Amino acid sequence: MLTMSSETPSTGGLTPAQQTAFWRDGYVIIPDALPPTTVRALLDETHALLDNFPLSDHPMTRFSTGEKSAHVGDDYFLTSGDKVRFFFEEDAFDPSTGNLTKPKAQAINKIGHALHEKSPPFAALLDPALNPDLLGAGTSSGSVAAGRKESHPAAVARALGFKDPRCLQSMVICKQPEIGGAVPPHQDSTFLYTDPPSAVGFWYALEDATAENGCLSFLPGSHRWAPVRQRFVRSATGNGTEFIDNAGPRFPLGEDYGEIVGQSEEGEYKLGEVKAGSLVLIHGNLLHKSEKNLSRKGRIIYTFHVIEGEGTKYDERNWLQPSPEGFTQLYRD
Repeated sequence: MLTMSSETPSTGGLTPAQQTAFWRDGYVIIPDALPPTTVRALLDETHALLDNFPLSDHPMTRFSTGEKSAHVGDDYFLTSGDKVRFFFEEDAFDPSTGNLTKPKAQAINKIGHALHEKSPPFAALLDPALNPDLLGAGTSSGSVAAGRKESHPAAVARALGFKDPRCLQSMVICKQPEIGGAVPPHQDSTFLYTDPPSAVGFWYALEDATAENGCLSFLPGSHRWAPVRQRFVRSATGNGTEFIDNAGPRFPLGEDYGEIVGQSEEGEYKLGEVKAGSLVLIHGNLLHKSEKNLSRKGRIIYTFHVIEGEGTKYDERNWLQPSPEGFTQLYRD
């Protein structure tokens, strides 16, 4: 169960300093979590996916995380939990004609939501034995984790106190040059709610993320006092999605969590510039955002989210629902 703790498990996963930073700030940056060969393999897979998906049968679905804008709500989005699908940038279309203004590979906002199951290179990040040849080129042991076992997702999840971590969604997010959309302040547990909240984001930079091309920004410490006030769910009408008030627990378990009078969600955000290969861990209650990419340099990242499968309830109204096989299990203690 995800609870605040200053103890460092003997299984490793995070150094004492990294663990302290995560519980204090709600996020931590781990440089060089992926070797260059793995970064290259995941980028190659991303570009192959972008180049090869067909437009002929695509519904031209756009994606937005803004609470005030019309959100994706059609079947293409709602049935993507066990598939690899493509979602366009809002600004990739000519408003007068509806036609794309960019080549398709430069118009996609994200690819999701089952890369960790359907794409061998991305699946190998959770289980290197699935594809050692592709990810292990140039490493001593032929494994994505070669020399970096301490930052393998399973080891990190153990360090955070997970008993039964489940990977429930994964995405490549492309901050496309000149049109990469801004993402307003949000909490991941709004979109991936469990009772009590337990989500943690694993965010891997496949290219350098800078202030110029729309890197993440964080409100440090907000995970401890910012409640999950809303949830993103399937519409009660049976068509699309909506935000609703959260009637369940608003914080993970732990006496260090709770609303604090005077704390502002409009506080000072800290830039999270990172180099390719870095891993950013993001607490599900942490407020974070990114600005629009107006530069000519793109920013491709891979992210997946983990929730606790033991002692929590995954709500049947959540937009993302598990397949009959359930969510991907990292391990079981």
